[in-house]
Amino acid sequence: MHETISLQAQVDPEWAGMRVDQIAAVAFPDYSRSRLKKWIEEGDILVNGEQLRPREKLYGGEKITLECKIEIQERWQPEPIDIDIVYEDEHILIINKAAGLVVHPAAGHHGGTLLNALLHHCPQLNGVPRAGIVHRLDKDTTGLMVVAKTIPAQTALVAQLQDRSMGREYEAVVQGVLTGGGTVDEPMGRHSRNRLKMAVSAIGKEAITHFRVLRRFRAHTHIRLKLETGRTHQIRVHMTHINYPLQGDPLYGGRHRLPKGCDEDFLDSLRGFKRQALHAKRLELMHPITHEDMEWEVDLPADLADLLKHLSIDTKLNPHSRL
Repeated sequence: MHETISLQAQVDPEWAGMRVDQIAAVAFPDYSRSRLKKWIEEGDILVNGEQLRPREKLYGGEKITLECKIEIQERWQPEPIDIDIVYEDEHILIINKAAGLVVHPAAGHHGGTLLNALLHHCPQLNGVPRAGIVHRLDKDTTGLMVVAKTIPAQTALVAQLQDRSMGREYEAVVQGVLTGGGTVDEPMGRHSRNRLKMAVSAIGKEAITHFRVLRRFRAHTHIRLKLETGRTHQIRVHMTHINYPLQGDPLYGGRHRLPKGCDEDFLDSLRGFKRQALHAKRLELMHPITHEDMEWEVDLPADLADLLKHLSIDTKLNPHSRL
């Protein structure tokens, strides 16, 4: 099943000297530059009926046409899965993702994902690549995500992610007592031996994480983090790299760091927290169509709030005892 796109434009004389790919981006602004370049290379975008290379220059007055078909992703089935919608209009959705919800179908998770839920809630997303998902949260990370409901909205949101103008702030509980905030500026790539993991790597992509302390406990710290980049597992890897792994992280967390003399109730709360203690708390962006500055903030999920309660009680019972 396909959706047909048929568009045309006249090359303005003011665009003289610009390349075909640059003019296509101006003439058809609803689509990303990478997508347009691919269409030029595949002959879906023609100039005066001829296929040109993306870097060829035009002189003005030419007719540029776009004729192509986009495959509708019918292999992904809508499923009636509850999702917490914080905001919605005709262009975007803001979701407060629950723990345990996989964002996108993949090996081992062909159904029961956020994408399946989005297709049920908004069937028009079947015509938007990846059902409008422009960024992801790990399965067991909770909190705010933005979803594009149209291709123009998706293109604009991806641009904000790429130019780092979209603000994303997280809260986390890490093992160990941080003395203060800081920045981790370490490139990341796929782990050399374990393909399920990411790692700090000299040949990896740039990754920058800022963090500040909200509250210290006997053997843990509640922190707020802000991302400049959005690498897979970035916060989890960066905090582990500086020896403050996230509490409960099954992939990067290592052994529990337990304060001395803690009671069984507190031990049970730590051992019972089976996911990384990470929540996407705040999201700030410019609306992709109206250009209005918008922001959202959501409460911590119940399990993370309960963990913080037990950490606070333990610290009050043992005010002078540390690791």
